[in-house]
Amino acid sequence: MKAMMSHEPGGPETLKFTEIETPEPGPGQVRIAVKAAGVNFPDTLIIRDLYQFKPPRPFAPGGEVAGVIEALGEGVTGLAEGDRVIAGGINGGFATHFIADAARVNKIPDAMPFDEAAAFMLTYGTSHYALKNRANLQPGESLFILGAAGGVGAAAIELGKAFGAKVVAGVSSEDKAAFCKELGADETLVYPRELDRDGQKALSGEIKKLCGGEGANVVYDAVGGDYAEPAVRALAWEGRFLVVGFPAGIPKIPLNLTLLKSCQIVGVFWGAFTMRNPKLNADYVAELFRFYEEGKIKPRVTATYPLEDAANALDLLQSRKATGKVVLSV
Repeated sequence: MKAMMSHEPGGPETLKFTEIETPEPGPGQVRIAVKAAGVNFPDTLIIRDLYQFKPPRPFAPGGEVAGVIEALGEGVTGLAEGDRVIAGGINGGFATHFIADAARVNKIPDAMPFDEAAAFMLTYGTSHYALKNRANLQPGESLFILGAAGGVGAAAIELGKAFGAKVVAGVSSEDKAAFCKELGADETLVYPRELDRDGQKALSGEIKKLCGGEGANVVYDAVGGDYAEPAVRALAWEGRFLVVGFPAGIPKIPLNLTLLKSCQIVGVFWGAFTMRNPKLNADYVAELFRFYEEGKIKPRVTATYPLEDAANALDLLQSRKATGKVVLSV
């Protein structure tokens, strides 16, 4: 098999297209012939040893794949060779073959293309868990999304609308704003790429205004940095601030704001949730597939690269130029 391997900590340019032995599935595992692999921001971190988990090297990055089962390990039931599936993990996806625990494999609808399938689970799983479980988003509430044109942000727009919320999409350019409007955002807000204190105050006021005056009931923050504090200040009474990611840096939030607004700052770690509560996660996954089949959600694959060009795909993400989802074709 072939894989894009990380042999040393560094940027995307350090990955090497490598021929390695094709692994055999162990008990309770399956081997998937990968057809497409999703590219996500954590992939840019894990190769630099900046992610929560540090796999032993050499390893292939990539946490979500779509493909066809070609071998079953001992004791696997409910799956068969030839099944079209998606699967995920911490790493290993940027390869022609992927070993997955059968319990973490899901069959996909016959009509679902592999590129959409590879762009499905991590982004929609994260955003569904964030909005439904962590924020308890209700119909009629207002949702403000920082980084709304990215993979998880775009998923949050569609899911916010599916849950009946008013969705305000925060982005860094007019092109990204137009993309979010196409996804169904009710309002868009273009924020500057750099913020001083005056800019933070103006941003907070604009968020409040677009969310209806009282502020946002829920903020979905997939950006962090200097954008987090003004978003917290723009929360309504008893609002919920979802901590999703930090491409702009890890923010420092004055905790007196939580007292003044009686609000919550809530962490979102979907990967750990799936391992700690697999039964509830299975219910959530079933709802996501229902939403897909009803046309309420649809992955927007805006860039596709061949496997051996994974470095350029990762560059697109870390430069924050991507809209929607980036996928590797295998």
